[in-house]
Amino acid sequence: MQFEPIYDNGELLLPKIELNMTLNESVGIITDLKRKQILMNQFVNHSQYYLFRAGQAEYMHLTVEELITFLIRVTERSDRLAPLMDYFSLKEERKIRIKNLTSSKRMYVTLLRVFFAHQPTIVLEEPYFYLEEEDRRHFKRILDDLSKEKQILILTSNLEDALISCDVVYRLNESGFHPLDIRDSEEDKQEVQEQDQANITLQKISTKRNGKLILFNPPEVDYIESVDGSILVHVGGENYDCALTLTELEARLLNFGFFRCHRSYIVNLQKVREIITWTKNSYSLRLNTAKDAVVPLSRSKLHELKVLLNI
Repeated sequence: MQFEPIYDNGELLLPKIELNMTLNESVGIITDLKRKQILMNQFVNHSQYYLFRAGQAEYMHLTVEELITFLIRVTERSDRLAPLMDYFSLKEERKIRIKNLTSSKRMYVTLLRVFFAHQPTIVLEEPYFYLEEEDRRHFKRILDDLSKEKQILILTSNLEDALISCDVVYRLNESGFHPLDIRDSEEDKQEVQEQDQANITLQKISTKRNGKLILFNPPEVDYIESVDGSILVHVGGENYDCALTLTELEARLLNFGFFRCHRSYIVNLQKVREIITWTKNSYSLRLNTAKDAVVPLSRSKLHELKVLLNI
């Protein structure tokens, strides 16, 4: 999968990208609305891609059962209706017209057409945006099954939505196209902190932005992220560059209630609102911040976090 550079008034919106995708590996790209539309347009008129655009909605007058029957017929599949309704977890909604479903369930039913796609690659724009948590879980399960025989590409502006289903995640912005380190390795060993290191008191966190030196009090920080070798300090929905490593920041912020929740993330535990369990091996932390941020939680760190929080 290749993308040629695209400029707008001298600004590079889309760099040259060569994206290698394999079966059993879903890929996510986090980017803004304009770049999402540019990417989606690259797939138009290519027969190997099935495109699902955000907010897509059709056949609202049909019942759920009628829509699934229609999709089976037009795609000439051999599936039987009853087992599919069980698989989709839609037995209770089978006789309801799609237009009368809740907004989340309506979008979930609309998304099910990707299950019937014959193309080898499925490209989804913001598939989880309109879904409540139960429907997110159902659709994630379906995508996980589809990824065994198809390539899945998800375009989104939300980190949480990328983390739900994607094995590999990239960020596309004005700085270019960069992979995010979301791997969870139980073999990762954090450096043992000596007691005198744990007692360090840091009054300010030094960051830079637009050539300016900006200092933050630790309680102001939402979380800290390592992206492509750079350290970003997130405060109030904005991010700032930091010269320290994650290991150095982890040691200095220990007494302020910060926690290394992932190999690439440190989170302010005072900002954690919810521990999200997607599967038995997939977790996230939702923060109580202005932009409702979500960061990954490594499976190997889950028990340690529960001990810290006395849960």
